[in-house]
Amino acid sequence: MEMEQLYQRTLQVWGEQAQYDQAAEECAELIAALLHYRRAKVKEEQVIDELADVTLMLGQLSWMFGEHKVAAAVARKRKKLDALLTAAGTADA
Repeated sequence: MEMEQLYQRTLQVWGEQAQYDQAAEECAELIAALLHYRRAKVKEEQVIDELADVTLMLGQLSWMFGEHKVAAAVARKRKKLDALLTAAGTADA
């Protein structure tokens, strides 16, 4: 099944608001897993599973809000990050 079809089905079954809530929940679970991993309370596999859940939800949200809009925002953010890294490298020299 293509991802777009999967995203459409999730909206049909659970609705838009539920997907926003699910995305927030998955992000919270990833945050918790990362904090626990840092303290050696969970294994890497749990973090990877949470990353997979968040990745699916990011795909869903990107599709819902418009993938071209998200891609444009990512390009802007990458440019800003590059400038910050360049400035940091200049400061270290």
